Amino acid sequence: MTEARNDLKHIAVLAFPFATHGPPLLSLVTRLSATASHAKFSFFSTKESNIKLFSSDLDRLENIKPYNVQDGLPENYIFSGNLDETIDYFLKASPGNFKQAMEVAVKEVGIDFTCIMSDAFLWFAVDMAQGLHVPWVPLWTSGPRSLLLVLEIDLVRQKMGCTINEPKTEQLVDILPGFSELRVADIPKEINSDGEQSEFSAMLQKMGLTLPRAAAVASNSFEELDPDAANLFKSRLPKFLYVGPFALASPDPFTSDPLGCLEWLDKQKQGSVVYISFGSVIMLPHQELAEIAEALEECMLPFLWSFRGNPEEELPKGFLERTKYKGKVVSWTPQVKVLQNKATGVFMTHCGWNSVLESIIGCVPMICRPFFGDQTVNTRNVEAVWGTGIGIEGGRITKEGVTKALKLILSTEEGNKMRKKLEYFQGLALDAVKSNGSSTKNFETLVEYDESKVEKPGRDLILWNSMIDGYVKYGRMKDALRF
Repeated sequence: MTEARNDLKHIAVLAFPFATHGPPLLSLVTRLSATASHAKFSFFSTKESNIKLFSSDLDRLENIKPYNVQDGLPENYIFSGNLDETIDYFLKASPGNFKQAMEVAVKEVGIDFTCIMSDAFLWFAVDMAQGLHVPWVPLWTSGPRSLLLVLEIDLVRQKMGCTINEPKTEQLVDILPGFSELRVADIPKEINSDGEQSEFSAMLQKMGLTLPRAAAVASNSFEELDPDAANLFKSRLPKFLYVGPFALASPDPFTSDPLGCLEWLDKQKQGSVVYISFGSVIMLPHQELAEIAEALEECMLPFLWSFRGNPEEELPKGFLERTKYKGKVVSWTPQVKVLQNKATGVFMTHCGWNSVLESIIGCVPMICRPFFGDQTVNTRNVEAVWGTGIGIEGGRITKEGVTKALKLILSTEEGNKMRKKLEYFQGLALDAVKSNGSSTKNFETLVEYDESKVEKPGRDLILWNSMIDGYVKYGRMKDALRF
């Protein structure tokens, strides 16, 4: 290991290579690297994840270099369709897989690591940072309320008591102040399970115990969205810093539209289009796909569907031909831009955190069909706390449930109220990323963070002091954001 030169910093970035965890972390790192020419960011993820994340953008990321880590999968492994299985293999290979790749990066760069950033899931990064006597700065990519449940996992299990292993129920669970609308059904199974833990459940529990040791915890959110959660963090994670939403704080200027989605939207009536996307991981059951298709045909509404898989094989026979003048089914959409388009009137989604924030930015009410993880908590917030959308009736998609939800959002006063609430939250989000906004100030707090408060005295905290002027200048650019 070589000694770090005073004029060059080397930051290790450890990614969780599943679902949509990688893009927010890379977004934050890109935002940092743009103002710090003297810093080198070594980005560690699996080969498959790095290919997706960097693709054609590598040339513009001069200070960021991806390094591949082993995914832990057995030789000749065939994906069974169970994502939990691949996550378990990866976690069993960690942190050894990261350490091997990090040694390669240090030799190539010739500089020791001066900080470790990581996805918050990778709790073991704190021990790696402590061993190097450098700060650990994790990023929490989901909503604040789901993190609070992890931090209070023992309390959650205590409050739920004998209901843990019972069927999902509408029973309310009084867990934390401001969480009075949470139901037993909304608690992620990875948190409320008291039986044999999966690698993922164990990871969450370890993360909850470890995060208080971080120098600071960054969050892809803005504190005005959920003041109750923000107040709770003051005692649990005093250095929990809201520095988002990233779609506003660091928008991607290279977003393309190869399938012509925006051009198609521009030809539609304002507020009329049903946008459907269930993220990059979820495959809907065949029956639910058929129910959506039947509802769209009956309602005769224009729709844009970001579809995973082969629509010719998986959608009802003749559906694409019958709806070709009314709808557009594609393999990918520039979602942020789609939700900002004036034609988009409603968003049917799995309710992942990125989608929640992007619906706020675009002022588009949501119809939520959650599947796993934090999606149930997010759905409950959208429906019962913020009033910016609804959960699908019965928890599973039916033709009747979709038709009812579309009518409510697009044709009733209740739908208008949702849009007004979204406009309010959109305004708060825009204010948060202005030069004097809360997210900008939180970023500056991170910049000015007194490194003497790090658990073990370390080197400069991830070049923050040297980039403050550049970031503040960048923050003022947000005033020019227009939809």
